[in-house]
Amino acid sequence: MTEPKSTDIAEIGSVQTKTDKDKTIQLIRDFLDTIGIELLEEKIEGSTFLPGLDIRQGKLVFDRSLLLYPGDLLHEAGHIAVCPAKERLLLQSNVAADHPEKAGEEMAVLLWSYAAARAIGIDPEIVFHKDGYKGESEWILNNFSSGNYLGLPLLVWMGLAKDQFQQDGFPNMLKWLRD
Repeated sequence: MTEPKSTDIAEIGSVQTKTDKDKTIQLIRDFLDTIGIELLEEKIEGSTFLPGLDIRQGKLVFDRSLLLYPGDLLHEAGHIAVCPAKERLLLQSNVAADHPEKAGEEMAVLLWSYAAARAIGIDPEIVFHKDGYKGESEWILNNFSSGNYLGLPLLVWMGLAKDQFQQDGFPNMLKWLRD
């Protein structure tokens, strides 16, 4: 599969309002399909780290009836995307819970999901909603919108992006999945 360029993904469409849950889910589904992250819709029984979301063997699973925030789909997809390809199939549920070394990837995941939201034309506030991120969503959004891209050195090191000061640098991505 060839990696899409940001311009390819931008053609998927944009969301005009934050309340259009189904349209947002479809845009995210189309984006994830384009980059090679499998998104499955099925009933989820029992509790999960985030309501209506689970990661199973490197696949993102969601239950529309339980999903509170469609932007959470992009954040969880970010965990899959920044994981080395050879480890992706091992990802389960709360990625960092069983693998404390994965907690350090959170900054890269935050920035990846910000870039993904921008690339597909949804407001980053849909991803960084007020009920998430331990009350720090506004702080995160303020940093990102002012060009303070916390986590960018990780995305560069992973080979996913260039520095923001380089030609075609961040928020453009070189590729969406880590090798």
